[in-house]
Amino acid sequence: MGTELNGKSLGILGLGRISREVAIPMQSFGMKTVGCNPIISPEVSASFSIQQLPLEEIWPFCSFITVHTPLLPSTTGLLNDSTFALCNKGVCVVNCSLEGIMDEGALLWACSQGSAQAQGWTCSRRSRLRLRLGGPPEHHQLLPPGSQHQGGPEPLRGGDRCPVHGHGEGESPHGVVNAQALTTTFSLHTKPWIGLAEALGTLMRAWAGSPKGTIQVVMRGLTLKNARNCLSPAAIVSLLKDTSHHADVNLLLVKEAGFNVTTSHNPTVPGEQGRREGLLSVALAGAPYQAVGFVQGTTPVLQALNGAAFRQKGLPLLLFWAQPSNPAMLPTMIGLLVEACMQLLSYQTSMVSNGETRHVMGISSLLPNLDAWKQHTLKAAEMWRHDG
Repeated sequence: MGTELNGKSLGILGLGRISREVAIPMQSFGMKTVGCNPIISPEVSASFSIQQLPLEEIWPFCSFITVHTPLLPSTTGLLNDSTFALCNKGVCVVNCSLEGIMDEGALLWACSQGSAQAQGWTCSRRSRLRLRLGGPPEHHQLLPPGSQHQGGPEPLRGGDRCPVHGHGEGESPHGVVNAQALTTTFSLHTKPWIGLAEALGTLMRAWAGSPKGTIQVVMRGLTLKNARNCLSPAAIVSLLKDTSHHADVNLLLVKEAGFNVTTSHNPTVPGEQGRREGLLSVALAGAPYQAVGFVQGTTPVLQALNGAAFRQKGLPLLLFWAQPSNPAMLPTMIGLLVEACMQLLSYQTSMVSNGETRHVMGISSLLPNLDAWKQHTLKAAEMWRHDG
């Protein structure tokens, strides 16, 4: 026997992109859609015809409830004995979120007492329910949706991995709600910029400690116009990674960590950097913490800290080969630079290969000769670096 949907109310917990895709077809059946999300403003949710209500008003108001929230301390056990007691008698619940958000013991009790009429899930603790009940959860009101999720978590992991993995190899995503975001995230052009955003976030965390306030993520250049939805999260997740007590970091933990995020895009690249295709900046508003970087080829490069730029263009390079077991080598080389009135601008060294290490020093100008250097090294040479 079916249930009439026209005129009924659907409560949507969590108002992300998937929730919107749920709301639209339900509205076509004549359902009134209400929801709750502390991050999205009522004006935004109203733009897709979802009225925001406090949680305590949603429970008794709705005949159907669907759950799309992340697993956070504030959402763990969100549906429990107390909330089921507040719901309409015979409420239908669909849990599309992670296990732990619904107290499944409370769910079984609500179904057995008639407080809940039916429940469907996409992710649940079915194996633990099996142990608790002494057999499979055969309650006729516990209805797994007819989808890839049915049959437990393994088909979910295998089946849902395919479209995402295939898209990473250049295929178009099929059946993915966030397809537009995935298209940008997995593009070959965007990947190194995501690596840069993660690196800048990690640098900011190590430099500023546990920042409080407003984090400003600024993208410059036409090629980054559509990348704001993946670069800003990449930087923030790296910034939060070691400061959060949660195994999986997501943007909903930003307020819990004590800061806000602003994201902006400017189509122009300023000054001498105008030759670059783009710049990415991560800064703490009102504090002396700003890191700017760009991508050279596929390599993230740090361009400046607090406005102090690292010289990249026209940098003279001193190359030398040395024995790997000489601890006095680097102090000796720096001493030779001081004697020649040169500045050390950058330094890199290689792994040991054939009993030697290779060293590259960025210096302020070319040396008049390398005689002094050749006395302390196996081989020495210098060159101009002309790339920007």
